Amino acid sequence: MIARPALTSVEARIDAFANRLLRSAPATGTRARLVEFAVFVLKQAWACVFGATFLAVVVAAKLWYPDDAALARNDALTIAAVVIQVVMVAGRLETLRELRVVVLFHVVGTVMELFKTDVGSWMYAADGVLRIGGVPLYSGFMYAAVGSYMVRVYRLFDLRFSRYPRRWLTAIVAAAIYANFFTHHWIVDLRWALVVAVVVLWGRTTMRFRFFRGTFRMPLLLAFAGVAVFIWLAENIATYAGAWLYPSQVGGWQPVDASKLSSWFLLMIVSVVLVTWVYPPREPDAVALSAGDKQIVVP
Repeated sequence: MIARPALTSVEARIDAFANRLLRSAPATGTRARLVEFAVFVLKQAWACVFGATFLAVVVAAKLWYPDDAALARNDALTIAAVVIQVVMVAGRLETLRELRVVVLFHVVGTVMELFKTDVGSWMYAADGVLRIGGVPLYSGFMYAAVGSYMVRVYRLFDLRFSRYPRRWLTAIVAAAIYANFFTHHWIVDLRWALVVAVVVLWGRTTMRFRFFRGTFRMPLLLAFAGVAVFIWLAENIATYAGAWLYPSQVGGWQPVDASKLSSWFLLMIVSVVLVTWVYPPREPDAVALSAGDKQIVVP
C-alpha cells in the first residue's frame, strides 16, 4: 500500500485546529451538508494558494503599479512570483518534493511560452529585463501555479482512484498532447482526436476524495473538465489585468474564447500525468469502499 502523502507541519496544525472546531458539527441534515461544503471550499482555496496569491498580485499591479516606476512591471511580477514561491517552501506550505514538480511545470510551460509567443499565439508587454526573448520569466510561474494546485489537492483531499489506466499509456497520451500544442501550427490539429483518446483512457476512472467526514466519488473526466473551467476563468482575469494578451484582445479586452477550454482540458492531462510520476495513483482502501462509509456519487 502506498502511504498517504503527509501534510506539511503547518498544514497539520491547521488541520488539527479545524478538526477541533468541527468536532461538534452534526453528522446528518442540512447543517452537516453546509459544513462539508464549507470545508471543501476552504481546502480548495488552500490548494490554490500559490495561484490565487499570484493572480491577486497581477491584478494589483494592473490597478496600482505606477507607469513611471524604475522597476518594470514585468520584472516586479517576476520578483513577486519568486518571493511567493520562497515563502511557500520556507513557511512549510509546500514540500521540497512538491517543489520539484512545480519546477518541472515551470520548465515545461516556459518552453511552450517561447514557442507560442514566437508564432504569435499570444504576446506580452515588451518591458523589463527578466525575460527570455519575448517571454517574461513570470510566465513560467503561471504554469507552476497549476502544478502547485495539482500536488497540493492530491494531499489535502487524500485522492484515490478506481480503475486508473496504466501510467505508461497515460504518458504516451500526455506526450502526444504536449507535442500537438507545437505541431498543429504545421500539420493538422489533432486535439479532438486526443480528447477522444483521453475519454477512452480515463472514461472508466473514478476519483474518491475526502474533505471532512464523508468519502465522495465522481468521474475523473468530470474533475478534469471542472478544473479546466476554473483555469479558463482565471485566464480571463489574468488577460484583463494585462498579464498577457491574445491577438483578439490587442484592440481592447474581451473574454477569452471558449474554444480555449479544450486546450486547458488537454493541458490538465499533461499536468495530471506529471503529478502521478511523483505521487502514483492509489486505489481506495477497503474501509473507504465499505457500505458504512458515507459516499456521494456525482453523476
